[in-house]
Amino acid sequence: MEFLDGITGFLTGINFKVIFQLTCLALVLVSGPVVIFLLAAKGGDM
Repeated sequence: MEFLDGITGFLTGINFKVIFQLTCLALVLVSGPVVIFLLAAKGGDM
């Protein structure tokens, strides 16, 4: 059971809120250039 205690201790030590916030920030930062690229590829018309 010490093995399971090590796994649960590792998982509880991870701050999932920070990981979620950084993931959302990355999605917002990437979405801007993607929209610009799609507009350029379509000739500027949405």
